[in-house]
Amino acid sequence: MESIFREVIADEDRLMMVIVGSVAVIWIVIGTVGKVLTAMSRERTKREIAAYIAEGSISPEQGERLVKADRPRSCG
Repeated sequence: MESIFREVIADEDRLMMVIVGSVAVIWIVIGTVGKVLTAMSRERTKREIAAYIAEGSISPEQGERLVKADRPRSCG
């Protein structure tokens, strides 16, 4: 195992590929986690709005406007 590390560190091209690959993997993981957390928070918000509608605190029309306000705007 140690010989593999020494071999990678000794060859600059391999070391650069390992570093770039590691950064790419970390970037993808962070992006995926961020998207999952965003989706979870949107769903939680929708459930809370539905609960407010069910208890009568807000009207269904107000709830619909709140849900639509959360959507990203599309261009065009």
